[in-house]
Amino acid sequence: MAHDGGMKWIGSIVKNSVFTWRGTIAGLAGSLSLIANASADEACGLCVKQIVTNSELATCFLDQYDQIAKSGNGAVVVDLSGCASRGVVEALPSPNKGAAEPDVQFMISRLQLECLKKQLEAPGIVLDPSATIELDSCQ
Repeated sequence: MAHDGGMKWIGSIVKNSVFTWRGTIAGLAGSLSLIANASADEACGLCVKQIVTNSELATCFLDQYDQIAKSGNGAVVVDLSGCASRGVVEALPSPNKGAAEPDVQFMISRLQLECLKKQLEAPGIVLDPSATIELDSCQ
């Protein structure tokens, strides 16, 4: 009798282990599915919703667009810190209109990258002293 009780106990452990593994595998599959869907939708929790830029940084961005577009898979890190003019003292903003400091480093999704390019290439866009570009306006 003790032998049968021990076998039932071992059988119970094996069954519970199988169910635990099945749950783990199902959980992993569900997580991978969510990650794939997030990538497909270009969802990016760390991506900015808007940037502040000026004509100098906008020109630099457009010049580097092809290289920037090739980097990364989902989110894209844009680093324009090498574009800022060096040794030139910029004019002080007028007292009635404070210019926002341009963003030189930011993270955006692929859709936002294309949106930014379209907006910067729009005819008649005024970028100086600085302009705020909404990155979700193209969607």
